[in-house]
Amino acid sequence: MSSELKIVSNDGVLAGLKPQAPDALLAVMAECRNDPRPNKIDLTVGMYRNTAGITPVMRAVKSAERWLLEHQDTKGYLGPEGDLRFVDLLKPFFLGAALRGSDRVVGIQTPGGTGAIRLAGDLVAATGRDCAVWLGTPTWGNYRPLFTASRLRVEAYDCFDVKTQTLQFDQVQAAMGRAKPGDVVVLQASCNNPTGATFTAAQWDIIATTLADRKLVPLLDVAYQGLGEGFEQDVASVHTVLGKVDEALVCYSCDKNFGLYRERVGALYAVTKSGAVAQTAFTNMVSLARANWSMPSDHGAAIVRLVLDSKELSKDWVAELDEMRARVQSNRQALASSDARFAAFGAQQGMFSMLNLDAAKIATLKKDHAVYMAGTGRINIAGFCGDDIERFAAAVRAVS
Repeated sequence: MSSELKIVSNDGVLAGLKPQAPDALLAVMAECRNDPRPNKIDLTVGMYRNTAGITPVMRAVKSAERWLLEHQDTKGYLGPEGDLRFVDLLKPFFLGAALRGSDRVVGIQTPGGTGAIRLAGDLVAATGRDCAVWLGTPTWGNYRPLFTASRLRVEAYDCFDVKTQTLQFDQVQAAMGRAKPGDVVVLQASCNNPTGATFTAAQWDIIATTLADRKLVPLLDVAYQGLGEGFEQDVASVHTVLGKVDEALVCYSCDKNFGLYRERVGALYAVTKSGAVAQTAFTNMVSLARANWSMPSDHGAAIVRLVLDSKELSKDWVAELDEMRARVQSNRQALASSDARFAAFGAQQGMFSMLNLDAAKIATLKKDHAVYMAGTGRINIAGFCGDDIERFAAAVRAVS
């Protein structure tokens, strides 16, 4: 008796794949690059840009790279946990004094903040609990795909009104009231992407108390420290939350505040109830990382480690970061003064804000005025150079 091998398709196994829509923002970025008009305004990509419209290599980063060029003596694997000296040096940036030496906190290196968030999702999924992940919208577009890829259920709620440019704190409270113990609540520490809005200190205190009382797990996304209100101020929210909860996940990115966008440098930290739980969490983080990317890239983490291990380089890094923040804030104030419809942008933080424009107006801005932005209306405040703000305000008035 013989069995026949049934061929599903002559085109092969991969013929069963379904076409996927291209990323909308990446498509707009490509259109902008290919636009020959010399006066185009590119507000699409989420990177810092200087007055010349360039994303610079920071001075301290260049110095660290020179040292590595001369002195690095191996390109051997780091191991799936990455550069643990780098991981430890980042801790004082966001941990309060009570947790800085605690055995309740463990971390590993990840490929950027995105890698940290994906690993956090996988770690939550590995617990086997029926956990939901709560996202306040509008929010960073990659959150949902990342958590969905980890097979987690996402619950979205309204958090910001683009028309009035106001946070909807009552909706935040209502969402946390619906969340069940063990659910994950995603919170950006500062410089919200895409809205630029931020909670007040009093609101963060209420959030932290609610998280603790309802036994919810905060996932704190620290992606823009130093580019908002100030280096310490940008993580005051993290101190408030970690001061009240027993458990938390902290995703840290060095891509923005070190300008290491191409290096993809980040870390995931787990804050647990005890040292024993922390060590178990660490073994799971390492195992999941091994299955995802095996070994993280060394170069970016080595740069950060060298900068933070040197008082001279650290001082220069912070000074240049202050210059970058001042430029973003200056652009914000100029934009807020250019037209009453942008007034709220002056009180917001970080590189992003959202315009209350529909898709047709955004398309007209692109076609008739060479103004490029995300289809959601998100703009990169650091993208303005020269007389861009005056021309941008005039273009928005023309389509409105």
